[in-house]
Amino acid sequence: MNTGKIKKLVRDKGFGFIHDTDGREIFFHQNSLVEVRFDALNEEQIVTYDVEKSDKGPRAINLRLA
Repeated sequence: MNTGKIKKLVRDKGFGFIHDTDGREIFFHQNSLVEVRFDALNEEQIVTYDVEKSDKGPRAINLRLA
């Protein structure tokens, strides 16, 4: 599991970005959330997640509030 902070939410599109502890920006989609609703998320919240590779770069999956 990785830990990071929600950097930006794009509510009308259902996705956002996490700033991880290594300084990388990781994309996530609302379909990747576990035990939390997308509309309950806020920027600056600490989250845990796994990372998978995608065509456009790293993507967070199994995202949970820390």
